[in-house]
Amino acid sequence: MTRLRQILALIQGDAQADRVVPRRGHSVRLTLFTSGAMAFLAVFALALSLAAGRLADRWSEALARSSTIRISAPMAELEPQTWAVLEVLEQTPGVESARALTDEEQRALLEPWFGPDLPLEDLPIPRLVEVIETPEGYDSEGLRQRLAAEAPGAVLDDHTRWRRPLVRAAGRLRMLGWVSLGLILASTGAMITLAAQSALASNTRVIRVLRLVGARDVYIARAFVRRFTIRALSGAALGAGFGMIAIAFLPRASEQGAFLTGLGFAGWHWLWPLVVPPLAAFTAFWATRAAAFRTLRRMP
Repeated sequence: MTRLRQILALIQGDAQADRVVPRRGHSVRLTLFTSGAMAFLAVFALALSLAAGRLADRWSEALARSSTIRISAPMAELEPQTWAVLEVLEQTPGVESARALTDEEQRALLEPWFGPDLPLEDLPIPRLVEVIETPEGYDSEGLRQRLAAEAPGAVLDDHTRWRRPLVRAAGRLRMLGWVSLGLILASTGAMITLAAQSALASNTRVIRVLRLVGARDVYIARAFVRRFTIRALSGAALGAGFGMIAIAFLPRASEQGAFLTGLGFAGWHWLWPLVVPPLAAFTAFWATRAAAFRTLRRMP
């Protein structure tokens, strides 16, 4: 009950005690600006980490069930080896489907690097076979041995070397998002601590008068904690709101620019920015409380 009364007293405030806290000045502007700017940056940090994690997960999932077989052989042997590879894949457990890419599809894959007029018929380009796995997957080592026997020019790429870095990158980017959020909150707490100490120092005379008439340090500190917590919450709400608006106007995901577009929130991830203002208020509460009691203890 005592803790509940303290919380209610903090929310309701006290008109007499609130007069101790300056309503204008650099401490007010610093608190509002810091909380708003840090909330804005926190929204972008969350958006970037979540979007990068989604992108890496999507790539990893797409590569996890697909493989490629590259067939390099003289033109006279290319077609027979392609049919041999397809026959081996039909008899391999764990292979859902397999097909050789057409010349048009291979030209489309090479067009971004060599232009649209690439003469495939005059170049020794390997034939590519796309393999789609079942959820259970196949024995890649056994498949490599069978391909070596049936089609010596065939090389299996099961995308393992691509998949592992993507999975690691996804985990690191998610962790980086949380680390960035922690640093932002720590910076917010440090700036609000400075603002609270400045406000307390500028009202030393008023605090001494309150002490002379019987006011306790808890009573005085509560007023500062309440004011700075509300200011931090207001500034963070404004900054998070602007951040969400800015994220909403970013380009959507597209096939042509999947890495540079879609850097935003998707689905229920839009709820994450709503957590930023309460976190800023929580940080301001404890930062101001610690600064207030520390400063009051030093005052004669």
